[in-house]
Amino acid sequence: MKIKRVHIGILLGIIALAVVPLVASASHSWNGYHWARTSNPFTLKLGDNVSSTWDPYLAAASSDWSTPPVSVTATDVLDTTVVSGKAKGACAVVTSGRVEVCNKAYGNNGWLGVAGVFVSDSHITAGYVKLNDTYFKTAKYNTPAWRQFVTCQEIGHTLGLDHQDEAFDNPNLGTCMDYTNDPSRNDGLGDNLHPNAHDYEELGLIYSHLDPSTTLSAGVPSAAAAAAASDKPADNDFGVPTGRKDPKGRDILFVKDLGGGARQFTWVIWAD
Repeated sequence: MKIKRVHIGILLGIIALAVVPLVASASHSWNGYHWARTSNPFTLKLGDNVSSTWDPYLAAASSDWSTPPVSVTATDVLDTTVVSGKAKGACAVVTSGRVEVCNKAYGNNGWLGVAGVFVSDSHITAGYVKLNDTYFKTAKYNTPAWRQFVTCQEIGHTLGLDHQDEAFDNPNLGTCMDYTNDPSRNDGLGDNLHPNAHDYEELGLIYSHLDPSTTLSAGVPSAAAAAAASDKPADNDFGVPTGRKDPKGRDILFVKDLGGGARQFTWVIWAD
């Protein structure tokens, strides 16, 4: 019995030592995908294709992602700015070098919001955010908290960020990159309506290096890329599931091979 207790004690000590570094070095970069640029800080344009109802939420999210707290000044690597939108058909066509943000009653297709990016190698070349008014006009989601949470998270994905946590019932981490069943709730770290310090620190890591060229230049993606951003997300239009699922077993990240080394990734927030 004494030997077993010693073994258990050693095992617990090893587990404790193994867990601490994992927590300390936790990151939520999304495979290192990032906008190529030749200097920091850089400015990413967010195309405003949304209605007046959504304008305040887009403006707040843009301000949030542009302004890290004073305590995290080392991560001031990027700014976002809201500009006139160039999307057609509620983001059915996107523009390279920027992110188009759109809202529309996309229908009872199951999703609340999506974020899509076009990637060449590890570089993001274009992005878009779609906000589904079909659900945001229902009693559950027609709240400032849900609108701000989804807008903030989807823009975060287009910057290269993953989620910090994907359990709906866990305490809110105080970041919009955290899944939640109530984004307005403060469980001690703040509500889930804005980025937190770890989001800014992660952006500092993602954009710590410079690239020899930029993907922030304006232009129009290929016909294949435009078609991939269609308004029809049902019946696998997002592409192939990558295996990432939420706690309810729903696929949340999809990929399409567009040929020539180009891919489209789509993040999905599902409605209940």
